[in-house]
Amino acid sequence: MPYDLKPLDVDIETTPYLKDTPAQGDRWTLNFGPQHPATHTTLRIVMELDGERVVRAVPHIGYLHSGFEKLGEHLDYNQYVTIVSRMDYISPICNDIAWHTAVEKLFDIDLTPRCKVVRTILAELGRIQNHLLCIGAAALDLGAFTAFLYGFNERERIYDILEYISGQRFHPDYTRVGGVMRDIPDDEVFKRMVKKFIREQAPQAVADIEGLLNRNRIFRDRTEGIGTISKEEAIAWSLTGPLARASGVVRDVRKDEPYLCYADNWDGQGAQAVKFKVPISHGGDVYARYMVRLEEFKQSIAIIEQLIDNIPGGPINVGDDGKVKLPDKASVYGSIEGLIQHFEMVMWNRGWKAPVAEVYAANETANGELGYYVVGDGSPRSWRARCRPPSYIHFSVFPKMLEGHLLADAVAVLGSLNIIAAELDR
Repeated sequence: MPYDLKPLDVDIETTPYLKDTPAQGDRWTLNFGPQHPATHTTLRIVMELDGERVVRAVPHIGYLHSGFEKLGEHLDYNQYVTIVSRMDYISPICNDIAWHTAVEKLFDIDLTPRCKVVRTILAELGRIQNHLLCIGAAALDLGAFTAFLYGFNERERIYDILEYISGQRFHPDYTRVGGVMRDIPDDEVFKRMVKKFIREQAPQAVADIEGLLNRNRIFRDRTEGIGTISKEEAIAWSLTGPLARASGVVRDVRKDEPYLCYADNWDGQGAQAVKFKVPISHGGDVYARYMVRLEEFKQSIAIIEQLIDNIPGGPINVGDDGKVKLPDKASVYGSIEGLIQHFEMVMWNRGWKAPVAEVYAANETANGELGYYVVGDGSPRSWRARCRPPSYIHFSVFPKMLEGHLLADAVAVLGSLNIIAAELDR
């Protein structure tokens, strides 16, 4: 049964963690990670235990040493997309879109209607992709191996779609300043693949997961009342995304600061924003976070359904003014002008007219608010590029959620946070 937790309002160095429970003996230290079967990545948590109950947990970061943010000062605004997609390798297409959203805000670029629709569809597919693995892996850590298979199998369908439009499965690196690397090869094939996924494959995966977990006695006993965080605490700790909404915080960047097709008039002709609901729970525990992610999965399907038959024609990239956008491959291969422009943009770094300014822009990704702070100095690359990754913020609240729980509960809490270690690289 769930534990009735009480806040630690005493000195945990000298006082037992629960008023009615005497200390069982000497406390000891346990390293959870940096490589552990239940972390699915490289992170470390140093736990202080009294018996099997966690008195304190100290998270450690920085085991990848990739220098993601520093690389933003050495790669131009298009090249850097290959780096940001590796910050959250569970749904890399969302990172691509978020990065170029910030860059386009710096350049004051308004995307074409076709590009907005395609990016919105891909962003929601990325959200589904992320939630499938998060839910499946969290259930796997608690013993529900079949749920992991239900989620992981359908992720492959999204990889098929991304491979079709970009040529790459795992890291599509699809977006560019002012558009995308290339247009969809064939609209009808793309629509057919997406429709099959959202109408047949994804709903079946949701039904299978719900049937296995929602009323499963073991799963609910392991998740209800575990890792509880209140609405006030969620706000104080700057939580966003499913973690915040599972605690009753009503915030979604798609609604509060709309972009792409989440905003009205996205096609320049009075088009209405896509309609969807923002799921909210007030449980604040592991089970509430699971339910919020599951409902967001369904809402993403509804968003894609509204757009898939309404992909506008016309260009997918902004006008080719020779200043920002790379020429398309047909122009490079078929005209001397296109070849020269490509050479100047890539080899000489000419053409970039970045303003001397600073901007911050954020997208609502599967784990919460993913934002980029970009400082331009007129050169082809950012003077500073900083990221506000959800995992970096959410990992800090892990000790608060875990104190007083059993060691076995650490796996459930960590799975509900969906920490991606590459976002912890600092």
